Order: sequence, then C-alpha cells, then structure tokens
Amino acid sequence: MSLDDANRDRFAATADRLAALAEARIEGLRSRIVELLDPRGDERALDAATGTGPLAIALAPLVREVIAVDSVPEMLEEGRRLARDHPNVRFVEASVYELPLEDGTIDVATISRTLHHLDRPQAAIDELARVLAPGGRLVVIDQLVSEDERDAELYERLERMRDPSHVRTLPDSTVRNLMETAGLRLTRSIIETEERDLGVFLELAGCSDAQHESIFAYAHELIDSGETAGVHLRATAEGVRFTSLLGAYVAER
Repeated sequence: MSLDDANRDRFAATADRLAALAEARIEGLRSRIVELLDPRGDERALDAATGTGPLAIALAPLVREVIAVDSVPEMLEEGRRLARDHPNVRFVEASVYELPLEDGTIDVATISRTLHHLDRPQAAIDELARVLAPGGRLVVIDQLVSEDERDAELYERLERMRDPSHVRTLPDSTVRNLMETAGLRLTRSIIETEERDLGVFLELAGCSDAQHESIFAYAHELIDSGETAGVHLRATAEGVRFTSLLGAYVAER
C-alpha cells in the first residue's frame, strides 16, 4: 500500500471522530489566526490538507473566500457539513502537492497538523509558496519533535505504532528550513506545549485493541527505564500522559 493510500484509508476511517474534534476547535483556531495574521477581510485564502475543515471554517468570517483542499472525500464531506453556514468556503478534492490554483493567486495559505503525514514536506511547502501572491502569507501549524535525535526516534516509534500514515514529526529547525528553502521569509513563530492523554491520542487514530495494548506496553517500558521521548512521557493516576510541542509559523512571500 502506498503512503497516499494509507493516508486516505486512515482518515476516511476516522473522519466522523475528527469532525467532532474539529467542531470544538474552531473558535480557538479563529483566535489564533487573528493573533497571527490580523486579516484585513478581503483576502483569498487557501487551507491545504483541510481534513474536516476546522481551520477553513475558522478563517471564513475573517476573509473574502476560503478554498479548502484535501485528498480524502470522506473528510471533505464532513467539512461541507460543518461549513454549511459559511457559503464563502469551497471544498475541493486535490493533493497538497498539486494544488488546483494558478501561481500567485492566494493571499493567505494555511496548513495545519499535516507535515508529519507527508513524505515530501518540502514539495508541499514549495507548492504553497507557488500559489502565494507577492506579500502573501503562509501559516504552518504542526506538532514538533525534540531536536535530540534519540528522544526524537523514541517518540517516532510510538507515532509509527499508532498511525500507519505517519511519516516523520519535524523539529523546529527543519520547519524553519522548509520555508527558507521555498523562498519564504519567516516573520513569526510561536512554540507552545500541549498536554495530551495517550488513550485519547490513540482513539483519534482509530487504533485497535491490539494497538492499544502494544503502545501502552511500549510507553510503560520507556517510563520504567527513565526515558521521556522528549515529551515528558509519564504515568499518572488517570493513565499515561505526555507533553507535546506545537509550533505555529508565519512566513511571507
């Protein structure tokens, strides 16, 4: 099975769960976009790899038009349902590597929690840079991995066990380099922590009982040996928790 097929299968199977999560995140995402961009209101926006559309819907009242692109039809169907009160959002089935847009026609482009699923993240950022108008801005939001190679590999093993569509979580330095290589100028970055419950994390990926068992065994093996995988992996009275890093970046063409 190709990576694209794995991605489509994984997200098709969990589209309804992700839609429920998306709906709860829209207001927070809208506040974040205002903080990062302070949109004028007349922009033409693109949300690449939109999934069920939470970021596209968050953008809708802030800009003139939003084009929401994803390669998974089931995700787009959920997105159209969630965006039914926002007629300026248009959902389009397409690859992030081949956006159905002309050069220099987008004022604001966004891509959220996607780079770690891509085998060619540079190609995706290059494609987003291609469609940006002069002065256009790109927002990248994604979880980050430790710059320490050992910590990063321990965490990546957990991610690969959890999600067959996962490729590689990137460190901050690599995300910055992607945008620089694409000819974009980084103007702002924010790195925050996210407290996460491992059980909920596995539910969002649609993990089977067998996956739950093996992943929790691996997590406890790490904890018992004093390893934190760079995410403060720990056992609590409620279960296993970890603290991941979330980066938000703004770059300008």
